[in-house]
Amino acid sequence: MGFQEDYIFWTLAHYFISDQEYRMIQLSKGQDELWLEKLEHKEAKVIRLLKYNLDWSNWMQRDIENTAQKAESVRRQLGRKELPIFNIYITAFPPVDDYEFRISAPFKAEKGKASVQTLIIDSSNPESIDKIQAIFHDPLTLPAGEYTETDADAVKHAALSKAVNKAKKEKALFNFGKPFFTYMFVFIQLAMFLFLEWKGGSTDTSTLIKYGAKFNPLILEGEWWRFFTPIVLHIGLLHLLMNTLALYYLGSAVERVYGNLRFIFIYILAGFGGTLASFIFSPALSAGASGAIFGCFGALLYFGLIYPKLFFRTMGFNILVVLAINLAFGFTIPGIDNAGHIGGLIGGFLATGIAHFPKKKKIWLQLLFLAITVSLAVGLLKYGFSEPGNLMNEQTAVVMAQEYIKTEDYKKAHSLLADFIKEKEASAEVYFLLSYAEIKEGDLQNAKEHLKQVIKQKADFHEAHYNLALIYIEEENRTKAKQHAQKAADLNPGQEEYHQLLDQIADWETSGQQ
Repeated sequence: MGFQEDYIFWTLAHYFISDQEYRMIQLSKGQDELWLEKLEHKEAKVIRLLKYNLDWSNWMQRDIENTAQKAESVRRQLGRKELPIFNIYITAFPPVDDYEFRISAPFKAEKGKASVQTLIIDSSNPESIDKIQAIFHDPLTLPAGEYTETDADAVKHAALSKAVNKAKKEKALFNFGKPFFTYMFVFIQLAMFLFLEWKGGSTDTSTLIKYGAKFNPLILEGEWWRFFTPIVLHIGLLHLLMNTLALYYLGSAVERVYGNLRFIFIYILAGFGGTLASFIFSPALSAGASGAIFGCFGALLYFGLIYPKLFFRTMGFNILVVLAINLAFGFTIPGIDNAGHIGGLIGGFLATGIAHFPKKKKIWLQLLFLAITVSLAVGLLKYGFSEPGNLMNEQTAVVMAQEYIKTEDYKKAHSLLADFIKEKEASAEVYFLLSYAEIKEGDLQNAKEHLKQVIKQKADFHEAHYNLALIYIEEENRTKAKQHAQKAADLNPGQEEYHQLLDQIADWETSGQQ
């Protein structure tokens, strides 16, 4: 083959690599066969360039068949339904015999879904290259005249340099930082889990509340740090293991792409976003790194927004599938705080938009993301603190009241439960706790009315009957006291203090009769 064919071969290579954004996947030792791909676009053809004197069309036919078989193998590996190959021969002479019928339509392998569309570029007729321009709709011209060895070497060097530089830049995007803070957060999670177990158990509600879980009533009281502390707390060993494994893989990927400082900014802001969304949309107590971990998904989606071709060629499909599965689990399995997951996902995406990429700046885009983030955070916080009744359910109110009662802060327990009853329908348990706080505060009249409400809703609530009996004793109503004490003892015969109260009432009656 001469310099003319070399020049055309490498001009085409440079055109596909530079203008059409293809990447080199295979170059033969003799540098006369080159395969190029653009897998991020499913419709894009894989391109094969071959520099060869065809001579006879039967050899060309065998080569096309072999190319189709090879393409079929690649198609199965990639899992694609179809794989079109654009097969381009650069030759000094077309086949001497009839060949047009062999390339008039794409060749398909038997029992396969790969197809080979063939085009012959005649080096003695540079105008034949116009067929490629018509297919790819981008200018492609060859200067007139003969091409020298220097010309061929120059365009070859340009094509290979472009391919190598593109590969280096792509590789550099995934290796900017080392995952130092990822490992640090893994260590903190493990240490905090052991600490919680030591202090009372990672599944114990009181322990979780005491050491920083997301708990809406306390956030509403001003404990703002609870927007951040849940990131390092976990409820149970399985929760810890799942989140630690996810953090190890996702966090490492994000920290390598964005660097250490950007990663910690993204991770913490995503964790805040997850807790904030949970605060607004989920009244239940919660903890865990899930929101921050979903923020890592958000960071990788931002990568896909800025570098869509590279994203889908490398990790894009897998990231989207894993993300979809996790969100689906959140919507279908009870007990999962999907509001926190989605909040973390959005928070991570927005945080990455603010930070952008290392050594790269897009000030207008970063300012836009900052404005959106601040507006969204301020809006949600304002809504949450102005509508506190929407941020608590009965379980949360009961847990908080029990915590106040444990610390003998009966005034706060009374205020919390009274406000809750005004806003929403309450169960017998809520009325009972309210009556207990009222008894401790000396408000026996309201306590009596609320205990009657308990019994009205739940007639077998033996503790309510017992407390009513005590109130009636204070009122010196022996008949009512005996009636409710007897009911409590009948409902729960094993409770010794119920029988003691009955004995006390009996002695009272005896002494009264005497």
